[in-house]
Amino acid sequence: MSSAQPTLVFLHGFAESREIWTDFIRDFPAEYRVVSLNLLGHGTNIHDVRDYSMEAQARYVADKLHAAGVEKALLVGHSMGGYAALAFAERWPERVAGLCLLNSSAYADSEEKKANREKNVAFVERHGVEKFMESFIRPLFAPVHREALSAQREFLEEIGKATPAETIVGGMRAMAARPDRTKVLREAKFPVLLIAGKEDVAVPLEHSVAQAPLARVSYALFLADVGHLAYYEKPAETRRAVLDFAGAVFR
Repeated sequence: MSSAQPTLVFLHGFAESREIWTDFIRDFPAEYRVVSLNLLGHGTNIHDVRDYSMEAQARYVADKLHAAGVEKALLVGHSMGGYAALAFAERWPERVAGLCLLNSSAYADSEEKKANREKNVAFVERHGVEKFMESFIRPLFAPVHREALSAQREFLEEIGKATPAETIVGGMRAMAARPDRTKVLREAKFPVLLIAGKEDVAVPLEHSVAQAPLARVSYALFLADVGHLAYYEKPAETRRAVLDFAGAVFR
């Protein structure tokens, strides 16, 4: 395919894999080239990983896009994928056509959140990944979806349980160490779309509200009855927002 073809790159979140996007991107228009990657330590990309930082993830994405002949792309990042996309945009802003933060944030972790991540690290080291995932995934859904979307929850738990302990520990510490990147939004010469769940326990609603207007060209979608997993909890609305954004970016 031509590198000039409008390209969307989907980056999954922590303890996820590219498989989360399978249904979401299935019917995307043929005019777009759609790329989904397994970030370092995730999915099948689990060998010889020594650096789980967001900067390392961004370098990996840059290398994969360069190898695929993609000079510029719209990045869609879920949660940790958004952190990696922000690191990419900070380092290579000229390669970003647009940025969608899906249940994600440009803010650094609070001290409280850093402490909670360390508690999770200790739990994983003591009890293992499988036990951790039994309690980690469920609260990411809004209460109304925790039973209604049990198949999706179980699928995410399976992906999480297959994730190496080294990735879980390294990923949590890398997320805790990431810097504030609101400057990337304020200085962005590309448009930004923020999609937030009003019941997201991982990204507080007030953080999303505060970030929404930072970019010079910004769009925002705030979804009721949605937690941290908009692509599963309100897939039609989320897909439409991404496609509308892509249309605005590439028209």
